[in-house]
Amino acid sequence: MAQRALFPAAAALLLLILFFLSAVIFSRVLLKSEVVSVPDLAGKAVAQARADLSKKDLSLALKGTEPNDRVERGLIARQEPAAGSRIRTTMPVQVVTSSGSGVVAVPGLAGKPLDEALTLLQAAGLARGKMSQVHTPRLPAGRLLAQKPEPGTAVERGFPVGLLLSQGALDARYVMPDLIGLRAEGVIGRLNAWGFKVADLRYVYYPGATAGLIVKQDPPNGYCVRKRNRISFEVSR
Repeated sequence: MAQRALFPAAAALLLLILFFLSAVIFSRVLLKSEVVSVPDLAGKAVAQARADLSKKDLSLALKGTEPNDRVERGLIARQEPAAGSRIRTTMPVQVVTSSGSGVVAVPGLAGKPLDEALTLLQAAGLARGKMSQVHTPRLPAGRLLAQKPEPGTAVERGFPVGLLLSQGALDARYVMPDLIGLRAEGVIGRLNAWGFKVADLRYVYYPGATAGLIVKQDPPNGYCVRKRNRISFEVSR
């Protein structure tokens, strides 16, 4: 009987020892995670905020960025928990940094090449909006004629800016005359002097035709051409 009574007593003693050990471990955890006051991190650089938190055994968790008109780019805009809150040292302080003002001024783009204008828009944090193109002698092809909104207008970051792009002056159109039977040398000389392009010249045998006469032309008589269009001739040999 005495031997049987020893087993419950030993079990009770073991439970008591485990209870005290748990209490000691728990108390040490509590001591390590003491409650401290959260410092004010607003407007500070992340490195400085980490240093301030480490003095109180707190850690920092960076949760991203957001536009802020009052806080410079890269500095802390807000924190959680708020300054003055009392938390345990095991809890990190979450911060969001400023990406700069949410409102930007539209840069002036008129007269600039398209690639330069797009670079300026990207640098300002703006997007390219609808782009229209028009023929005009005012500016060479590929340069910006106008924009919307106007330069200096304050808009939200990411706002699309509409662009009007020049395609250069519209080429004049001419009606192709009938050049069959004329001497090729004189015709080609006049066309070149007027700015037309004789792109292809072929010499062919043509029965009954004197050498050097135009026997075929492209475009044919009556077609409309511009100075940039290709003109071809077959000439008798």
